Amino acid sequence: MPTARAISSAVLLSTAALLASSLTACAPAARDGDRRGNGGTATDEQALTAFRDQRPDWRDCPAPAPVQGGGEAPRALPDGTAWQCATLRAPLDWNKPAGESLDLALIRARSSGDADDRIGSLLFNFGGPGGSGVATLPGLAADYEKLRSRYDLVSFDPRGVGNSRAVRCTDPDLPDDSEVDDTPDDGTDELKALVAFNRATAAACEKNSGDVLPHVGTTQAARDMDLIRQVLGDEKLHYFGISYGTELGGVYAHLFPQRVGRAVLDGVVDPTHDTMEEALAQAGGFQLAFEHFAAWCAEQGCALGAGAERIVAATVALQAALDDTPLPVPDGDAVDGDALVDAVTGALYRQDYWPTLRVALEAAADGNGEVLQDLAEALGQRGRGGDPDNPHDPEDPEDPEDSDDSDAVEESNEEDAFRAITCDDSSDRYTVADVRSRLPEFLGASPLFGPGLAWSALSCDGWPVPGAAHHPEVSAPGAPPVLLVGNTGDPATPYEGAARMAERLGKGVGFELTYAGEGHGAYDSGNDCVRSAVNAYLLDGKLPARGATCEAEPLPEGK
Repeated sequence: MPTARAISSAVLLSTAALLASSLTACAPAARDGDRRGNGGTATDEQALTAFRDQRPDWRDCPAPAPVQGGGEAPRALPDGTAWQCATLRAPLDWNKPAGESLDLALIRARSSGDADDRIGSLLFNFGGPGGSGVATLPGLAADYEKLRSRYDLVSFDPRGVGNSRAVRCTDPDLPDDSEVDDTPDDGTDELKALVAFNRATAAACEKNSGDVLPHVGTTQAARDMDLIRQVLGDEKLHYFGISYGTELGGVYAHLFPQRVGRAVLDGVVDPTHDTMEEALAQAGGFQLAFEHFAAWCAEQGCALGAGAERIVAATVALQAALDDTPLPVPDGDAVDGDALVDAVTGALYRQDYWPTLRVALEAAADGNGEVLQDLAEALGQRGRGGDPDNPHDPEDPEDPEDSDDSDAVEESNEEDAFRAITCDDSSDRYTVADVRSRLPEFLGASPLFGPGLAWSALSCDGWPVPGAAHHPEVSAPGAPPVLLVGNTGDPATPYEGAARMAERLGKGVGFELTYAGEGHGAYDSGNDCVRSAVNAYLLDGKLPARGATCEAEPLPEGK
């Protein structure tokens, strides 16, 4: 399950240029006007054949579209390989393929190896839900360059995201979500405002995107992936899913077990949890990660306190103080308790950010909120195009030039798509009474992260589309081995999720690799052991030894 909206997680994409794409059309065989024969509407089977027979019109990728987050057009790879973009037509409703269709935005970089060594296409989903794969992949190309020796690297904007019929939940009367308290005091105007905001957002989604809203769930997206596989000419789907992308990969394996190729799921979602259970698990996951940070901070001589427990307690007290009395900053704004949670949550997604978080918290405790504000804006999701589940970052929190809130980033639909996909997937519809009854558990799991995660359970209140189920179905008997990479310090998808995904996939399908590290996900931590194991499977079909563990490298002294 994705990180809850109330806690602003990091958009941790890589610092390279993010791409967006207004993309070119595919062959018109699947368009509405081409589905008619002998004067009548095509049957569902005829429509499906037309979709499968498409030939994407690959062209150079243009500059990013605002809805994908903005930025510059992707540069050619070091060997001169250009990024190519296209669109693919898919049924709006896979249960009615002869009905309306939509465009799916695609991007690829062709394999760098010999044609005889090419395995096929490797399809990526980087998490969210709500993140644009078209925008993300070019910025991460260096991480996956070795995989390009045998694969075309491919990604896409899932339905409802970016240039794939973006869901829009904006309304002139809707308050900015940064003005809504994510951790409201129960029974106050803050709680009433949060409830009103969620219901107004649901109404705006229906008003602006009512036609596509029922069709943006993970099951429909998994069917889109199988269409992508067919159109690209691959017998099997070779797949790399991160965070929410692991849920999408599990659902694909359930629907098409015989079509699974070499698949890696990194930062694994627990498929046994409903929405409230997942939020509670994340409260514990973020608390554990913050305690690890606090222990490291204490070793560095952190001014927040002597020992990890005191540092945790001091941060909780600071958050409460800022919630009551926000700390003014020179630009005329003020840093409140939600901003502190934004900054801490974002920094826990990558251990690289711990030194900056230390500085930010120490300065805020001393009455200077500027660094904390910068970190919250660079890594927080609220109103800034953040993808709460993506383990990469387009912005360097130490670079003030990266904190520019351009109009393009503000127009990204990541948050709207996150809500739409999450609420379409989950049949859970919680009330204020439900949250009140569970709030003590959340506070027990984490006084810092628990309240926001608990109240985030209201985010689907008033949603106009019934959700699919309490949790995803991922059983995939008969599928080949799927490599699951679990991180013992992962805050957003706690380590236990990998074992539960393996169990639900079925005997002989889920194959676990442990990363004893910090941050969200493992491959993009840069750990050589993890990368070698994953690359060996994807490139040569060689699984690691059962029970294999990769140890993280410690942060350098003084950082």
